[in-house]
Amino acid sequence: MRILCGEALQPFNSLGLQASADALVTVASTEELLAACRWAQQRDLPVVPLGQGSNVVLAGDLHALVVRQQTPGIKLIQQRGDSVTLRVGAGEDWHSLVQWSMDQGLYGLENLALIPGTVGAAPIQNIGAYGVELKSFVHAVHAIAIATGEQVSLSASECEFAYRDSVFKGRLQDQLVITAVDLRLSRTAEIHIAYPALAAQLADFPGKVITPQQVFAAVVDIRSSRLPDPAVVPNAGSFFKNPQLPAALASALAARFPDLPGYPQPDGSVKFAAAWMIEYCGWKAYREQDLGVHPEHALVLVNYGNNDGRQLLGLAGRIAASVRDIFGIELHIEPRVYG
Repeated sequence: MRILCGEALQPFNSLGLQASADALVTVASTEELLAACRWAQQRDLPVVPLGQGSNVVLAGDLHALVVRQQTPGIKLIQQRGDSVTLRVGAGEDWHSLVQWSMDQGLYGLENLALIPGTVGAAPIQNIGAYGVELKSFVHAVHAIAIATGEQVSLSASECEFAYRDSVFKGRLQDQLVITAVDLRLSRTAEIHIAYPALAAQLADFPGKVITPQQVFAAVVDIRSSRLPDPAVVPNAGSFFKNPQLPAALASALAARFPDLPGYPQPDGSVKFAAAWMIEYCGWKAYREQDLGVHPEHALVLVNYGNNDGRQLLGLAGRIAASVRDIFGIELHIEPRVYG
């Protein structure tokens, strides 16, 4: 384990934002992680975990020990009938895990294909796409308490999952570093293709049984065509959450903007398309000083140059203000902000 001081973080965040850390370390085991936390405590430095940096905004330099979590491993820990529980190291690449599970005949994650990031980051955001959320498959999350070094495990209910949210972004924020996630998958396929874009992509298979492999391929095709590759065009994926309104407010908004896509939720509320609102306000394909909104997807903010997080957040603030002025809706950003 080698700790680097004064290290640039631009290569380690998918937005390519300029920032540095007081110290940076890459860990590949729980033992290395514990040693890194002790090192930080001795120097009175906070610990900031970082996977692939695909869902963060670095708004300034981090006066902290940044820990790049690369703990590997996929292990079968339980099998009951068609139900299989895997323990997956926090450093495993998420999309590679989805591919691997499909190859093993373990289903459930296919709608979550091609989401960038690591397995350890996935529960923090409760990643979701095309009508499916990670919370449906989490059995437990294992972590290290930064302050004490205690190894803790949280059940799915203790993770307090919500839309793009969890306890790791709430009352336990900055207190834990996730080391592994237990996922419960199935050898029996349960297809979820009600999401409009996914249903349209699979419309060429009328009267046939849709397989998980076809869902996986369709999701990869959609994401590849609509979302820019962060390795080519620096971005953090969807930058804003889709706002969710109670029934009465949703009905009033839909009456004012009948073309605004809305998605009824089980609790009676309606989730509205933030991308449509942003495009309606004229921001799609906007570009200014090497910052902009992607021309194919209005939810994606792009760093075309060597910008810092403060400039990006300034653009995001102006976008949110225009949506608030026109729709009366407050947009909230998805990525976590550091610095």
